[in-house]
Amino acid sequence: MAGVSPSAKAFTPRQGQYLAYIHLYTRLHRRPPAEADMQKYFRVSPPSVHQMVLTLERQGFIRRQPATARSIELLVDPKCLPELEPQV
Repeated sequence: MAGVSPSAKAFTPRQGQYLAYIHLYTRLHRRPPAEADMQKYFRVSPPSVHQMVLTLERQGFIRRQPATARSIELLVDPKCLPELEPQV
């Protein structure tokens, strides 16, 4: 997590949930989640997940490597993240 910075910009509650998911998934599986993993967890469509990933990247909360699967890198201090809420 090189370049991790405190959350200079605030994220929305929904963005916070995605960021918390990315953080916890990466810690548990030792690799970042695929968009399909987020789609299953949040029960949303593939375009919804992709738009969220693009938004998080555009706002500087994550970084991705072009044309590389599972390359999401969290740029937010994990201490600033909310607790991940179970999806029911």
